[in-house]
Amino acid sequence: METGFCPERLKNIREERGLNKAEAARLFGLSKMGYLRYETADRTPSWQTIVFMAQKLGVSPEYLTGASEIPEPAEYLISRSDDPELFDLIKDMIDTKSPARKRLLAYHQKLKADSGQ
Repeated sequence: METGFCPERLKNIREERGLNKAEAARLFGLSKMGYLRYETADRTPSWQTIVFMAQKLGVSPEYLTGASEIPEPAEYLISRSDDPELFDLIKDMIDTKSPARKRLLAYHQKLKADSGQ
């Protein structure tokens, strides 16, 4: 599958996240040289690799390919093994019968209001 991958977007997102090239390579499970090949357009990642990179960086695959100007993903993949506390929080939020859900949502709205978002 041809992807139309935008390496400059990968670089920009890496820099926005405060990652150096070696840290980005570790995040993706690549050697630094392997990562640099993507960022410098010496190599085009497969669609699966683009999706994986997007998940790790918190952006949409469509943004990394230039199909969208909006970096925010339409969905997030939360793994229990990567972040068990966040996984449990999301699980509680999904359960509409959870007594904690209403309180968590109210607290979240208060935090957003206090931070000016």
